[in-house]
Amino acid sequence: MSLSQNAPTSKGNKREELKKQYTDGEEIGSDDDLTRGKRRKTEKEKEKLQESEVVEMKKLENLIFGSLYSPVTFGKEEEEDGSALFHVDRSAVRQIPDYEDDDEENGQAVGIRKGEAAWEDEEEKQINIDIASVNRLRKLRKEENEGLISGSEYIARLRAHHAKLNPGTDWARPDSQIIDGESSDDDDTQDGGVDDILRTNEDLVVKSRGNKLCAGRLEYSKLVDANAADPSNGSINSVHFHQNAQLLLTAGLDQRLRFFQIDGKRNTKVQSIFLEDCPILKAAFLPNGSQVIVSGRRKFFYSFDLEKATFDKIGPLVGREEKSLEQFEVSQDSNTIAFVGNEGYILLVSTKTKELIGTLKMNGSVRSLAFSDNGKHLLSSGGDGQVYVWDLRTMKCLYKGVDEGSTCGTSLCSSLNGALFASGTDRGIVNIYKKSEFVGGKRKPIKTVDNLTSKIDFMKFNHDAQILAIVSTMNKNSVKLVHVPSLTVFSNWPPPNSTMRPPPNSTMHDPCCLDFSPGSGFMAMGNAAGKVLLYKLHHYQNA
Repeated sequence: MSLSQNAPTSKGNKREELKKQYTDGEEIGSDDDLTRGKRRKTEKEKEKLQESEVVEMKKLENLIFGSLYSPVTFGKEEEEDGSALFHVDRSAVRQIPDYEDDDEENGQAVGIRKGEAAWEDEEEKQINIDIASVNRLRKLRKEENEGLISGSEYIARLRAHHAKLNPGTDWARPDSQIIDGESSDDDDTQDGGVDDILRTNEDLVVKSRGNKLCAGRLEYSKLVDANAADPSNGSINSVHFHQNAQLLLTAGLDQRLRFFQIDGKRNTKVQSIFLEDCPILKAAFLPNGSQVIVSGRRKFFYSFDLEKATFDKIGPLVGREEKSLEQFEVSQDSNTIAFVGNEGYILLVSTKTKELIGTLKMNGSVRSLAFSDNGKHLLSSGGDGQVYVWDLRTMKCLYKGVDEGSTCGTSLCSSLNGALFASGTDRGIVNIYKKSEFVGGKRKPIKTVDNLTSKIDFMKFNHDAQILAIVSTMNKNSVKLVHVPSLTVFSNWPPPNSTMRPPPNSTMHDPCCLDFSPGSGFMAMGNAAGKVLLYKLHHYQNA
């Protein structure tokens, strides 16, 4: 019985011992895991400490060296733990460093307002300076009897005086007044500069010619002669561009009316028309481009219909005995043609009916005409040395005044907008007037051009009245281009290596006529050699 009782006891003891060993093993294993966990935690803490030291070192480098070691980033900067790791140093542009708050938990930067001093000397307020006793400081006085001022006031006046003597340019002044250390979308909008420029591939500098023509030298280039496809055998008396700027007519003493398609390279001839009984002295398109008026030293004139390609012979005019209708002008509204008549008469003819609709009478002989204000007014001059301004609606003279220095007017022209007009004389003098001032009684011209010494035969404003061309047929190369805004003559015109005249053994060397294309991109000039010289004016983009 005792053996049987001891056996189960020994088995039970073994189970308890095994259970105890198992439990003890678990306890031993759990202690090892705890030790390893503590070791990993310590290593992580060391790594974080090293990373924070690196971050602090880079921040210190940024504060000391600026953008020399800090990478430049675009857009919003990455942040970690609520503080910016990097920032773009703008001290080179704004000359004010960015300072960060010591409180890294908030991650906010302290903004420095532009213009505030980083440090102030308290002694400046205690010092008094006598600005009246020193000669070079007297300019700082605000009142004549002012003497002593404080040091701070002295510095402020010196800065104001410096700013007055050295005003900065507007483009150099930044728009934003506050410089923030922390980059944000609002800052990008206020700064408005670098990011917006770098986000586009457009040209940073765009060459803009604008509308203002520079004085001094005229930029131009010589092109193929406009009538190179069919030169004239006689003098070119008229050149005129069509309103579409591509069609140019030429006419002269060879009795041919020619049309050319102008492109500056080939200048193809479109058509040539021969007039048997009329050497052409003048030909011009109507401003609406529907007809061409052709005249010579005859009692009649021709009208050429461009659409129908037909010629109509008009004249003599009923009730008139003029032997020549060679000189005329067409109104800007294409309704009226004004012919120079005999004994001071101006003949007005309708472009629709080709009939005489009225006459105007000057005191002296008529030599030149010019329409103004879209055909409402007509200017005339002649042998009495006066300029007449006519109102065609009432058929009365609005005003007449003496052209300064003129004994006989030979040429007139008006700007397209009617604000200016020029009067040429038989002595080579050209007076430029403002029409409103002249009609108001001020007879003094705004400019007198006396570069030519022979009779002025032809003048022409370009479309925006920035160039005035003056032509005299009496001398070689007697052509001047005036820069109207500055009232000066272009120094490089005519070209020094003049191509306006033919070989020296030729007697036909005089420039005769000139015209600008509607956009002033081309300038055509006819001479006595039968050539029409073509130039490209670089300032104007459109022909």
